[in-house]
Amino acid sequence: MIARRLRGTTAALLALLLVLAACGGGSGSEQQLDGAVASPPLFVGDQQLPEGESGEPFTFRAPEGGLLAVYFGYTQCPDLCPTTMADIKAALERLPEGADRVSVAMVTVDPERDNAKLLTAYLGHFFGDAIHPLRTTRSEDLKAVEEAFLATSSVQKTKEGVVVEHTATTSIVDETGTVVVQWPFGTSAESMAHDFAILLDREPPTAKET
Repeated sequence: MIARRLRGTTAALLALLLVLAACGGGSGSEQQLDGAVASPPLFVGDQQLPEGESGEPFTFRAPEGGLLAVYFGYTQCPDLCPTTMADIKAALERLPEGADRVSVAMVTVDPERDNAKLLTAYLGHFFGDAIHPLRTTRSEDLKAVEEAFLATSSVQKTKEGVVVEHTATTSIVDETGTVVVQWPFGTSAESMAHDFAILLDREPPTAKET
C-alpha cells in the first residue's frame, strides 16, 4: 500500500492560511493561535455525513461549549493518520482541564476498505467514546464536505497496491460550525494543546444562522 500527502493547490491554500494566522491580532502573544486561521473563517456547519454503524446524519458542529477536531484519513494509513491521531491525543492529555469538551471526527477517504465497525474501532483506540467515525460511499457527498474544509483526496488501484492521497490537515470546529483553526501535518502536540487551551477559554460564540 502506498500513502501520499496531497500537495499543489491544497498546499498553497494552507500556506495562505498560515500567513493569515501570522498576521492575526490578539491581546498578547499567549492569545495568538499557533495554527492557521482563515479570514474570513470557513463555515462547515451545514455539512453532514453518516456516522458509525447507525448511519445517522452527523452535522459538523461541536457540542455547546466544546470543540470538534475533524480529520480526513483512512485506517490503513501507515504514517500520516496514526501520527496525527497520536499528536491530538497527546495534546488533550497536556490540558489541565477541558479535554472532556473535545471530540474527534475522522472522515474516511477510503470507504471501500474502511467499514463503519473498523473505523469506529480505529478512532476509539485513540480517543475512547468521544468520537465520530464518519463514512459515506457517495463520492459526491464526500467531495462536498472536503471542499467545505479545503481538503481533497483520491484512491487509486495500481499494480503496486492501493495509492491513497489525502490532505493531512486537522480542522477545529466550534459549536456554530465555524472552523476556528487548522493544523497542517507536523504541528506538534504542544502547539495543539496551546490552541486548545485558548479556544476552550474563549467566550461562547454567537450561533450562525443557516
